[in-house]
Amino acid sequence: MNKNYDSISPSARSLLIMKAHTDIPFAEEAAAMLPKEGTAGIEDNSNALGYWVRVLHFEGRYKSIDMLMQDIDTKSVLEISSGFSFRGLDMVLHHPVHYIDTDLPGVIETKAAFIADMLPDPAAQKGILETLPMNAVDKKEFEEVTSRFAEGPVTVVNEGLMMYLDTEEKKKLCANVHKLLKEHGGYWITADVYVKGLDEQRRAVTSSAREEQFFAAHNIEENKFESYEQAEVFFREQGFELDKEAVIDYTQMSAVKHIMPLLPPDYESRPLPKMQATWRLKAI
Repeated sequence: MNKNYDSISPSARSLLIMKAHTDIPFAEEAAAMLPKEGTAGIEDNSNALGYWVRVLHFEGRYKSIDMLMQDIDTKSVLEISSGFSFRGLDMVLHHPVHYIDTDLPGVIETKAAFIADMLPDPAAQKGILETLPMNAVDKKEFEEVTSRFAEGPVTVVNEGLMMYLDTEEKKKLCANVHKLLKEHGGYWITADVYVKGLDEQRRAVTSSAREEQFFAAHNIEENKFESYEQAEVFFREQGFELDKEAVIDYTQMSAVKHIMPLLPPDYESRPLPKMQATWRLKAI
């Protein structure tokens, strides 16, 4: 299939290209499909420490979800606001899982075309992958999509969404997930627990004026939790309890080989700041 991928936003292009430096499944293949004229300038900072800190952060965030999925029943999985992450494709090639991959219509349509290009042989799938448009805050859309699951536990996963939502929107998202888990059982694994932090933390994930403008335009800093303690209180008020937190060993990430030569001599005394947490939540 010769698909025009020009509709991919600059921020999505940037994240996909950064993930291509890692061993995250299908990231390199998908990044190679991007039109060259749309990727100019994205890696201008690829020799800077901040760029590789961001790559390492996003690799750790992705893999932290996999860590928390390892010891639970994952026969049915709903990924919300998945962007250009291909966890679902990787899972159905190796496990008998029903995986519903969702995002807003423009993103999911382009992603479906990516998958059609990258899937070597549909017959090789051990599971079922569906890519469907869904606004996770919309109760009706959420229920229509999740009604496709059979009975039994559902694992809900997401990497990044709540930083774009205000408090009321967060509550709507939580209500949708809570209702699903109370009906089916299962867990919500979210790598989206970001807290308002020091300038050092913010600079670690924003390395250009364009990204600073993006953060400001979407009120990202304002939408973060005040603290990890406040985040836990918020989720408990929405009917969830913290079951387990992922422990990320960044020294085991594939991107660490790029960052080591750029670290200052005293890096061991100045570890990377904790920029987010990945939690496995259970409905109570």
